[in-house]
Amino acid sequence: MDSLLILIALVFALAGFVKGVIGLGLPTVSIGLLAVTMTPVQALTIVIAPAIVTNIWQTFAGPYLGDIVRRLWPLLLGTAVAIWGCGSLMTGPYAQHGTIALGLLLVLYALLSLTSVRLETPPGREKWVGGIVGMLTGVVAAATGVQVIPSMPFMQSIGMEKDELVQALGLFFTVATVAQAFNLTSAGLLNSSTALPGLVAMAMAFAGMFAGQMVRHRMQPEQFRRWFLVAMMILGVYLSTSANLDFMR
Repeated sequence: MDSLLILIALVFALAGFVKGVIGLGLPTVSIGLLAVTMTPVQALTIVIAPAIVTNIWQTFAGPYLGDIVRRLWPLLLGTAVAIWGCGSLMTGPYAQHGTIALGLLLVLYALLSLTSVRLETPPGREKWVGGIVGMLTGVVAAATGVQVIPSMPFMQSIGMEKDELVQALGLFFTVATVAQAFNLTSAGLLNSSTALPGLVAMAMAFAGMFAGQMVRHRMQPEQFRRWFLVAMMILGVYLSTSANLDFMR
């Protein structure tokens, strides 16, 4: 147990640091790294509490909340409904494929983020496209615990300002992680045994975030972001290939 808590502390310090520097990445980094030693659903039970708390803080750290809700409510609703409706993807008979799916998702996320291609969604199509994107994101999140595809490209495509986008990410991830917490609680996976790991994860995530925010002012976030995405791609390849080999044995 001590070695597990040390691993959790190190993983969440790094994940919090990444979030402090670039404004996102806590669930992606932490679930990706923890999935090397446990299943994605086990990793998600540890990630849920610090993810909800840090994202709530990010949600209210800005003046754009009303406009964000008005523009993104179909995305938020679609994501929540799909996560609730597809909860069995992570805890049911298909859960063994979660690590492979997570690895492939990390590779896709890194490749899309590293390219210079930027999609644009016309204002008149924001709501119905957002609803579809939300449903797709919810299915992916229910299966892997990661909520960045295809929600992240969509939110980048609607032309939000930098600070508004950061606040929008906080609200979106809050809604998604609360929906996932509901599924985990219903499945009996969030209980007293996850309390101590969750507290350690939360404390280290906040420590990492504060360190990342200080570093953000001394380095170029874009340079750090590139190296982070390359690392996520390598981790994704490792997870998908190693899990596939274990599955074939």
